[in-house]
Amino acid sequence: MRARDKAAVSALRATLAALDNAEAVPLEGAQLRGAALEQSPVGAGATEAARRELSEPGVADIVRAEATERLEAAAQLTAPAHADRAARLRAEAAVLLRFLEDPGTE
Repeated sequence: MRARDKAAVSALRATLAALDNAEAVPLEGAQLRGAALEQSPVGAGATEAARRELSEPGVADIVRAEATERLEAAAQLTAPAHADRAARLRAEAAVLLRFLEDPGTE
């Protein structure tokens, strides 16, 4: 990918973050409340939690949602002063939609 393709870099970074968040395992709030520092686990890897595995359709759904979010935001930016931002959002959505159309080509 060219270093100058800022729209693609921005879209991919945000989508990778969304995928990373989707793989996170929810913390049990009850375990964290009232826990003293002395009772917390110690050592290398003590705070690591297993990650969820996303299915291919699950990944596609997240990528599609990220593209849709950008298109909807671009549609809201109707003022001429926001034309550049709207164009960038549409370009980011196009990058993501290309991955959905033919995931093997990127």
